[in-house]
Amino acid sequence: QVQLVESGGGLVQAGDSLRLSCAASGRSFSSYHMGWFRQAPGKERQFVAAISWSGGTTYYTGSIKGRFTISRDSAKNTVYLRMNSLKPEDTAVYYCAARQGAPSSDAIKYDYWGQGTQVTVSS
Repeated sequence: QVQLVESGGGLVQAGDSLRLSCAASGRSFSSYHMGWFRQAPGKERQFVAAISWSGGTTYYTGSIKGRFTISRDSAKNTVYLRMNSLKPEDTAVYYCAARQGAPSSDAIKYDYWGQGTQVTVSS
């Protein structure tokens, strides 16, 4: 069992930066691949980024490549999403998720989810 708690969201202006954190508790966090997803009002949950259990491999959706960076600190049981050059279209609730097996962009393949943190980007 893994419990995930996101933090770091907020209201920012276009062009600003934020760093989201996802603190994990439970067993064997280091064996889980981690992902970040987001969901805007009225839209489906969208893959943002994923990182392998070792941190050696990362994946990003096309719209955020070059602006967002996913990383993990296994000593702190924490995954981060650094978001630079934020745009109004990045406004959403951001969720972190964990799964075993291979990293995936498919939300249905993740076993554990946090409660989400709101990111609002004003123009």
